[in-house]
Amino acid sequence: MKIDIYNISHEAVGSVDLDETIFGAEVKDHLLYAAVRYQRAKARAGTHKAKERAEVRGGGRKPWRQKGTGRARQGSTRSPQWRGGGVVFGPVVRSHAFKLNKKVRALALKSALSRRVQDNALFILDAFDLSEPKTRQVVDFMNRFELTEMLLVAPRNEVLEKSARNLTTVTLLPPEGLNVYDVLRRRNLVLTQAAVDAVTTRLSAG
Repeated sequence: MKIDIYNISHEAVGSVDLDETIFGAEVKDHLLYAAVRYQRAKARAGTHKAKERAEVRGGGRKPWRQKGTGRARQGSTRSPQWRGGGVVFGPVVRSHAFKLNKKVRALALKSALSRRVQDNALFILDAFDLSEPKTRQVVDFMNRFELTEMLLVAPRNEVLEKSARNLTTVTLLPPEGLNVYDVLRRRNLVLTQAAVDAVTTRLSAG
């Protein structure tokens, strides 16, 4: 699979052969769903908490005697049916993460990358080097390529990070951080040549 390589001025400077097993794989929607659900579940804080009756302060004395009042017997004002009482089966602090096999995650990422190739939404750059941190340079790049939003994958670069961090339509990731959720969340995927090599090495090993 051959695809053109551009510079940031939108000039073709060569081409690259992409690995068919990674960028031309069969797109499996059920794997994409599983991978996104896995990522979002891991990202949940899980810090929600409600107090059970044993954790609510007070209620150590019976509100009235057991017999003779004509009212229903009560042992504590902190039992669940009372206002201010404990919560029955309320949420507790926990992790929402679940296991998804490494091979399944790799196949899902291949499906996501292949989806972007099928949509003609994958762009390869020779590099994304900026002389100084200027948000305008990233905006101009997107205008030249007619991109409304993008996921940009490039080796760590402080100048590029500062230039892109204020743009709400741009997500910048290093090659090792490439993931299914961010690929699908942005309409266009932009990879530098170095990122292509790193991603190919990573997914070929799996």
